[in-house]
This record gives sequence, C-alpha cells and structure tokens, in this order.
Amino acid sequence: MPSHLSVEIPLPSAKENRHPTPRLLREVLSRAGVCLALILSGSLAGCAVGPDYAGPPRLDLPSHWITKTAARRGAGTLDRWWLRLRDPLLNRLIEQAVEANPDVAKAKAVVREARATVQQTSAGLFPSVSGSASVTDNKTSSGSASAVVDSAPYTLHQASFDSSWELDLFGGTQRSIEAAARGAQSAEEDLRDSLVTLIGDVAAYYVEARGYQTRIALAQRTAVSQRDTEKLTRSKYEAGSGNAVDLAKATAQAASTEANVPTYQTALAADIHRLGILLGRPPDGVASLMARSAPVPAPRMPLPTVLPADLLMSRPDVASAERKLAQATAKIGAAEADRYPAVSLTGSVGTSALRAGDLAKYSSVSWSVGPSVTVPVFDAGKRLATVKIAEAQRDQAFATFHSTLLTALEDVENALVSLSQERVRAAKLAEAAKNYREAAKLSRSLFETGSASFIDVLDAERSLYSAEDSLIQSKVSAAKDYISLAKALGGGWADPVDVSTPTIVDTNTGPHVREAQK
Repeated sequence: MPSHLSVEIPLPSAKENRHPTPRLLREVLSRAGVCLALILSGSLAGCAVGPDYAGPPRLDLPSHWITKTAARRGAGTLDRWWLRLRDPLLNRLIEQAVEANPDVAKAKAVVREARATVQQTSAGLFPSVSGSASVTDNKTSSGSASAVVDSAPYTLHQASFDSSWELDLFGGTQRSIEAAARGAQSAEEDLRDSLVTLIGDVAAYYVEARGYQTRIALAQRTAVSQRDTEKLTRSKYEAGSGNAVDLAKATAQAASTEANVPTYQTALAADIHRLGILLGRPPDGVASLMARSAPVPAPRMPLPTVLPADLLMSRPDVASAERKLAQATAKIGAAEADRYPAVSLTGSVGTSALRAGDLAKYSSVSWSVGPSVTVPVFDAGKRLATVKIAEAQRDQAFATFHSTLLTALEDVENALVSLSQERVRAAKLAEAAKNYREAAKLSRSLFETGSASFIDVLDAERSLYSAEDSLIQSKVSAAKDYISLAKALGGGWADPVDVSTPTIVDTNTGPHVREAQK
C-alpha cells in the first residue's frame, strides 16, 4: 500500500489563536512571510525536473525534390492556391465550405477545449479560496437520573474563509501548463489541417464533376454523329449499295456510346452530393449551382514549392505531430515532479458570535496558517512507472512525427511526378485527338462518295471518341494532381478563423425552474 510522510510546521494552537496578542500576531506574520518568500523563490528560480524540449528533432531530410519540374521556390504563395484554377463558382463553394463544414466546426471546438484546458491547468499556480457562512438556532440540555437542566435557546452566527496554495517548487504545474499549451498549439494545427483537407476535397470533387459533365456532353455529341452515320448506312442499305452487317455495326456503336451517359450521370450525381455534404448541406444542396455545365478548370502553372525541410512548418499535420511530441516531452516532467516532495501553504480565518453584529469583533475571530510538506516514502514503484509510461508515450509521439514527415515527403514527390507526367500525357492525347478528328472527317467524306469502306468510318469515329474522352480524363487528372500537390505542400486557408464562437449558444443557464425533458 502506498504511504506518505507528512511533515507539518507547528504553529500556536487554535486556542491561542482565539485571542491573539501582538507578539503572537507578529510571529504569525513572520511565518507567513517566510512561506511567501519560499513561493516567490520557487517561482523565480524556475526549478523544473524532466527533459527540456529543444525543438523539432533533427532528421536526415533531402536537400531537394527528386522530380525536376517547372515549379520553383519563390514563384508566389500557396495561400488561396485554388484561385489559380480560375473558377469563380469554385471559389464561392470553398468559402462556404470553410464556414459551414461540420469537420471544421468540430476542429474549432477542439481548439476551444484545448485553450480552456490551458486556463484550467494554469489555475494550479494560484491559491484556492472558499468561504462559508451559517446561522443556526441551538438549544442544549444536560440531564441525570434525578434532574434535567435545559439551557435557553440561542442563535449562532458563523463565517469562515479557507485557502490552500501548493508551491510549484519542482515545476510540476509548470510542466502541466507547458503540456497543455503545446496541446492547444497542436489543436490549432489540426484545425489548419482540416481546412487544407476540406479545400482540397471540395476542389477535387468539383473538378471531377465538371469532368463528368464534359464527358456526358462528348458522349451525347458523339452519339448524335454516330446516329447520322447510322442513317447514312441505312440509306445505302435500302438503296442496295450497303449491307446489313454495316448497318448493325453502326447501330451498335451509337448505342454503345449512348450507354456511357447513365454511368457518367451516376458518377456526376455522387460528386454533387459529396460537394453538398462538404458544404454542410443536404446532398442536393449545390445541385442547382452545378446544373449548368462548365469546362474542367485548368490550373495556372507553376505552383510555388518549398524545400523538403520547409514541410515542418508548411504542412499542418507535420506541425501538429511535432507539437504533440513537445507535449509528450512536457508530460514526462510533470510525472517526474510527482516523485518529489510537495509543499503547501494552508490558512483559514473564521468568526462566530451570538449576534451578527459581533462577527467583526477581534475577540470573535480565530485563524490558522502554516505550511505542510508531503514526502512520498513508499508507493511500490507507482510514480516511477508513471514516468516510464510518459517516456514511452514520448517515443510513440516521436515515431508518429517521423512517420508523418516521411509521408509528407512521399505525398509531395508523388504529386510532382503525377503532375509532370500527366501534362506530358495530355499533350500527346491532344495531338492524337486532333489527328483522329481529321481522320474521321476524311473517312466519312470518302464513305459518302463510296471511296472508303464502312469499317474505316467506324474505326475512325470509335478512335476519335476514345481519344477525346481520354483527353478529358487527362485534364481532370492534371487538375487533381495540381490540387494534390497544393495539399501536399500544405497550402490552405490564409484568413484568420474565428474559433471563439461556439456552434451551439446556450441560453438561460442561470438558476431556473427545469422544464420537463422532451
């Protein structure tokens, strides 16, 4: 069983304190002054136990990115990077999402909680004072076998103030405040990370939706052209210059193209629904805004990049993991301080009288004040185990920080490669679509004059549709890679975010008659 040794500094008895003399009062004030000197000396000395956090760990980071791209450092700022997509509706959707997204609202509440925790922990540096007052009617009696004697009833008035103050001689409270403050900083970075993720998701789903709208329009436009080819083939067949096989193939190709439209419509609806949810609305909350088709946003190149080492500050998830490491380090000191003696200063002032007007009389006042020391003697290794637990948690926090940083490096490298190669692919697809478009035009003209076979027309139209559809998908992929790179570099919301206003504002929180629960 854990036990403690408590050493109390003796003071004059309560009976002596009932009627203090000037000499006794000077002695009490002298001892109180000594206690105050101990408090001040402990505070000013800044005594602390446990490891001191020396900043982000030094890790072996590359000096440059592997992928060589046109993006360069100092080409601008990552703040409001989505403006480079040059889409006014996307800008509006992002601003509305920042205001109303539930995940962002939750992150704001976490920040408020963390800041309140700092305030709560900081209260440990100050004394706690409580007061009490009572008025009681009393009557006593004493009796024996032969007689009972009753005293006259009387009213007793009492009032008192009690205070206690634990000296932070070994910095345990300061370490707890340090841990709470770093936890608040981590929560602020988590809020910034939620904004980075939210903005990237809104942009990505918006780009996808515009891509499906463009693919739907392409499929419908191509199907119309293929139906014209079917009509021409049918005319030739009815005139005796065509065959049933060519007619069947023409009909099948048009139907196959038309069959893509429902698939794209389903995917488009899913993206629009997701956009509505991201904006904190029902699934159809932005359907009316997206009803009118628009081109796939084309990013303005290049995006400004940072050096690998700069991700420690630019990536909020990395910064949050580093703050959690600092917090875990401070918790070791708080656990270590618990293994040292605790010194407290306690005091109380009370008064009692038969009449309320006599409470302030000097003869009615009693008081006590003095320090106490609590020394841990035996706890079966409980406090030491607590320190080891804190040290293990610090190591876990370091591993998380290291892993988060490596993942950030990987995200940037992957995004750089994808964006660079997708731009090359898009250029080739654009060239292919241009030539297939010319080939389809020529083969159709030759088929109408009987100089080319229907197979040439069918193949040219199929190839043109495939090339144009692939080009649209490549444009979507390039825009999404651009968005991924912006997210990987930590680009996000630059304006201040108000976290002080709660989502739910309570009213009538004072004393009131409680209504029946609904």
